[in-house]
Amino acid sequence: MLERLPVETRIVVGNRVEAFEEAAPVADVMLNALGPRDVFETVFRMTKCVRWVHSMSAGLENTLFPELIDSTVPLTNSRGVFSRSLGEWVTGAVLFFAKDLRRLVRSQQAGVWDRFDVVEVHGQVLGIVGYGSIGAAIAERTRPLGLRIAALRRHPERAGGDPLVDEVYGPHQLHEMLARCDYVVLATPLTPETRGMIGDAELAAMKPSAVLINVGRGPVVVEEALIRALSEKRIGGAALDVFDTEPLPDGHPFWSLDNVLLSPHCADHIPGWAEHAMELFVDNFLRFTRDEPLLNVVDKKAGY
Repeated sequence: MLERLPVETRIVVGNRVEAFEEAAPVADVMLNALGPRDVFETVFRMTKCVRWVHSMSAGLENTLFPELIDSTVPLTNSRGVFSRSLGEWVTGAVLFFAKDLRRLVRSQQAGVWDRFDVVEVHGQVLGIVGYGSIGAAIAERTRPLGLRIAALRRHPERAGGDPLVDEVYGPHQLHEMLARCDYVVLATPLTPETRGMIGDAELAAMKPSAVLINVGRGPVVVEEALIRALSEKRIGGAALDVFDTEPLPDGHPFWSLDNVLLSPHCADHIPGWAEHAMELFVDNFLRFTRDEPLLNVVDKKAGY
C-alpha cells in the first residue's frame, strides 16, 4: 500500500532505533504502526523537521508523550476505522447475557432439554460512556433492538439533536447514568481522566442485574473492584475485550468467573483491519502532500 505514495517519497521502516538514525533528522512524516512506544519516542526526539505524525491505532496511549503533546506537530489517528465491528460485538454481548447463551451451550453439550425464561432487551437502557465514533456505531446497532440509549460525553451539548440518543449526561453525572442502565458500555480512550473511572463506587451505583461491557481500554476499570463485584454477584456480568495486562495471565480470576464473557482484544480484528487502517494513512498522506486538511486530527491535550 505504501507504493501508492508519490514516487519521490522515501520510506524507512523498522522496529529498532538504529534503523532511523539517518532518516529521522530529515523526516517530514512519522507513522506509528503499532510499534514499541520507546522506539517511537526516541525516534521522534531525533527528528528536526517532522510536520505530521499518524497513529495506526485509534487509541493513543502508545503514541502520546510530553514532547509530542507540547509540540506544534499535528497528530492524527485511525478513529472510526474499527467502529462498526466494535458496535456489532457489543450487540452480541448484550444478547449473550439477555438470552443466556452460555446456558444454552452448556445444556446442548450436556444433552439437557433445559427450558428457561430469557430477558427481552426491548425497553431496556444501554449507557455508553465515551460517545465518540465507536459510541455512535454502538448506538446505531443496538437501538434497532428497542434499547434506549444513554450517552455520557465530555461535551454533552454536542449530542443535541442526535436521533440515536435518548438521554445525554455529562462527566459529573456518571453515577446518575449508571443507576439507570441495564448495560453499561465503556468506549472511552485511556487518558488521565478515564484511568480507573469505574471502581467500587461506580460498580455499586449499577443495578444488580446490569452488565458492564468494555471495548475501550482495560485500565479504565479498576480490575480488582470488578473482580470483587462479579465474584459477589453484585452486578449481572461483564463482557470484556480489553484488560490491564494482555494477554490475560494464566490463573487470572476472569478465566473462571461464569458471569464473564472474554474476548482476547480482537473484537475489531475483522479481515483486512490493518489494510483499512492503512487506507486512512495513505489518504491522509496524499492530503498532506497537497496541503489539504488532514482527517482525524487529535486533540493532543485531551488525548483523543
